[in-house]
Amino acid sequence: MSLFTVTFSACKSNEKVTKETSAFDEADKIIASIKTLEFPNNTFNIVDFGAISDGETNNSDAIKKAIEACSEAGGGKVIIPSGKFLTGPIHLKSNINLHLEEGAEVLFSTNAKDYLPVVHTSYEGQELMNYSPLIYAYKQKNIAVTGNGVFNGQASNANWWPWCSKEEYGYVKGTPQQKDEHNLPRLWAMSENNTPVSERVFGEGYQLRPLFIQPFECDNVLIQGVTFTNAPFWVIHPIKCNYVRVEGVTVRSHGPNNDGCDPEYSKNVHINKCVFDTGDDCIAIKSGRNNDGRVVNIPSENIVVENCDMKDGHGGVVMGSEISAGVRNVYVRNCKMNSPELDRAIRIKTNTLRGGFVENVYVKNIQVGQVKEAVLRINMYYAIYGPQEGNFMPSVKNIHLQDIQVENGGKYGILIKGRPESFVKNVTFTNVHIKNTETPMSVENSEPVIFKNTTINGKQYETK
Repeated sequence: MSLFTVTFSACKSNEKVTKETSAFDEADKIIASIKTLEFPNNTFNIVDFGAISDGETNNSDAIKKAIEACSEAGGGKVIIPSGKFLTGPIHLKSNINLHLEEGAEVLFSTNAKDYLPVVHTSYEGQELMNYSPLIYAYKQKNIAVTGNGVFNGQASNANWWPWCSKEEYGYVKGTPQQKDEHNLPRLWAMSENNTPVSERVFGEGYQLRPLFIQPFECDNVLIQGVTFTNAPFWVIHPIKCNYVRVEGVTVRSHGPNNDGCDPEYSKNVHINKCVFDTGDDCIAIKSGRNNDGRVVNIPSENIVVENCDMKDGHGGVVMGSEISAGVRNVYVRNCKMNSPELDRAIRIKTNTLRGGFVENVYVKNIQVGQVKEAVLRINMYYAIYGPQEGNFMPSVKNIHLQDIQVENGGKYGILIKGRPESFVKNVTFTNVHIKNTETPMSVENSEPVIFKNTTINGKQYETK
């Protein structure tokens, strides 16, 4: 059987190895470990299975039949051609490349019932049975979503977003929302009580929004070239995955919790040449919330982010807050971060309910035009949904920033809030130059930051 290959570029560093830069040799090894995906040379056009590109006809059955036919043939490419195609959720299978041709726009149904029956998915770091993600793959291998088209989730202030409980997103006081007792508090209690996921049934009658694209427990995943917009919730969410490439993807989605890419319990992930313009964190590396994260106990590790452009968002590259199983070995290089609506460049957020650890984070060659709050923020007192104090002490260590230029540093150059019981350890700044920040540093419960050839507001910082 003949094969066609989906290729991707890997930007290798040609810099001379030094003590500060040798860590990025490990980043190159991670990139090299993520293989090129190969698919059988079979093609299945959804139009041949009855799909109609009028933007109104629901093409769920046609797309499902095309995927099933491709799977039965041993795999290949399922093509969505130019045009507007309305559909419900798309479920991928092993050895299939879902390919959007130039001019293709997939419009996802605004009818919540179309996302039933419920599937095994997650919500803010806790597993449950809920509405299907818009694009979903469960325990599959060798899968891809590629092309130059647009996936439009059609979420808005009239659809999905009001459930977040914020009036700016269409919420009307007195209507159901995710913080009601039958929603998130019920899920939190189930997590703490170790209720089996099969019994954590939500979906219809509940107000927990679906994810956009979720490969769940999949190996060898490629998401390349496509654009995502108007997401109900988190956008790209590989969970319990290994060997993932997200390349050349654009996320322009400004709804609530519209994180761009959230690897969770995942290993060997390469995020390259992407544009993130989001309503929440651009990239947020996660590993489960509270008891769920500790039970699963799979750290997210070996994550490489490079050549990306971060615009609006709560943070450029973030670790947390769902971080109970820990995050290690994160490499960020050759990125641009710039927007009056970008709050922080690098952010780590946890608390004593989350616990977990963050260690071995290397950030190099970043151009920051403007951030609102801080270039680096580490916060062990992160609070959402009220007080977040528990008995699980987090740990943060080995955070290294190098070769970074910041034109407008916002309120703080460096903002660190560790715990008296758990100091932040081994934070280094090498060749970092931050201009126009209101407060150079606010550091609590941390070992002294180590500086080498660093300036903040023109003042030289050097650790002897």
